[in-house]
Order: sequence, then C-alpha cells, then structure tokens
Amino acid sequence: MTVVVCIKQVPDSTNVRIDPRTNTLMREGVESILNPFDAFALEQGLALKDALGVRLVAVSMGPPQAAAVLREALACGADEAFLVSSRAFGGADTLATSYTLSRAIRTACGGRPDLVLFGKQAIDGDTAQVGPGVSEFLDLPLVTYVKALSVTPDAAFRVTTSMDDGEHVIEGRLPAVMTVTKDAAPPRFAPLAGAMRAAKAKITVLDEKAIAADPIRIGLTGSPTKVVTIFPPPVKGGGRKIEWRGDAAALAHEIREAIHG
Repeated sequence: MTVVVCIKQVPDSTNVRIDPRTNTLMREGVESILNPFDAFALEQGLALKDALGVRLVAVSMGPPQAAAVLREALACGADEAFLVSSRAFGGADTLATSYTLSRAIRTACGGRPDLVLFGKQAIDGDTAQVGPGVSEFLDLPLVTYVKALSVTPDAAFRVTTSMDDGEHVIEGRLPAVMTVTKDAAPPRFAPLAGAMRAAKAKITVLDEKAIAADPIRIGLTGSPTKVVTIFPPPVKGGGRKIEWRGDAAALAHEIREAIHG
C-alpha cells in the first residue's frame, strides 16, 4: 500500500513580501516553515506506516529551498521524498498546481497511489482547493476535514470529519484523497537518528519533463485565475488599556466613553 503526503513550504506569516510585477508571493530570502496543517496530514501518514507498514512518500511543489520540509518528513519517518520544482511551475494558481501535483504523484508512485493526504489548507493562500483539485485530476474519491483516520489491511477506511453541523463518520474503500484538519493527532517530533538520516537522504527532483506535463497547463500559462492586485493587510494600531479599579459601574462608563467619545 502506498500513501502520499503532499506538504508545502510556506513563508513565515509574519514576513510576507509581494512581487509587484507578478502579484505573487516572493519566497526567495524569506524565512519559511512547513505549512502547519500539512504536519497533521504527515502524522496521519506516519501512523498508517506504523500500523500497516505502508510505503510513505512525501511530495512538495516549490523552489529548491522547499527540500527543507521534505527532509523534515524524512526525519519523521517518510520513506521517499520528491520535490516538484522548475521555473516552468512558477506563478501557478490552484488549478495549475493541482494538475502539476497530480502528474508528479503518478510519476512518484508509478501510477495512482492508495491514499493521498493533504493538510486542510495552506496558510499562505487559505484556499483549501488543491487537495480537492488533485482528487479530480487523479479521478479519486475525496474526503475533507478529516480529524481521525483508520485503515484496515484490506484497504477499508473509517474517518471522522469535522463539519459545520458536527462530526460525521464516513466509511469506504481506498483509493482516495483526504484533507486533514488541525483537530487530528498532534505531529510527532523527529528523532535525532531520523534527522541525521534525512540530512544525507536523496530527494528526487521532478521537473515538467519528468512528469510529462502539458506545458499549457502549468505555471502562469496554465492558470486561469488572474490576480489583479494583492497586498498584506494593514497593521492595526494600538488600543487603549482600561484598568480595573474595583468599580464595575465606573469601568462600564469608561468603556462607553472610549467607544463613543
């Protein structure tokens, strides 16, 4: 059984810069981290490896520096890592990214995997569209907002999902694509031995030729979403501190005066 976990390196949310020419995030020279939601998806994959001995493959799409998050996955116990990287992929929207990742996943696995796991969303775009998009390109069933997952040796699965109207239990059979929430089991820490192995491990780089991508479906060319403008939110000004002095009526009056003037 082969399980793929798609992980993303994202800019630190406190240090975001925008390219004024392309209206895309500038990642070079910016401190980056593993997308927090993807850490929970990785933990689900690692748990399946512990329970069933699955082959766990980590895949990330991004610039060369994104290899760092793949080494984190390898340090925690992933078996293989693939970096989907080429200038041709630059500026991809969620549709082009989903197509590119689907081609890369097929290449990494030699066909369709049994299970593909994503974090619910990435903190740099917050679209939650790439997991569902990959499921369409792979023609696999989709389960979103997963908080608990179990799989039997004969590929039957049972998941608990967190939805607006409460929790749902869904049962089915693999293959499938799933997105994982931060309500799932907490990510594990990489052991020292794992980190040492990961530092020396080979990461396979896949470009557009390696995945046999259609050139009109990748990067900016393959992105029907056109960003007119993008900017970081304005920094909020400081507030006013009102101290409690033991008189509730006086405090309420002071708050009203602060709000209404």
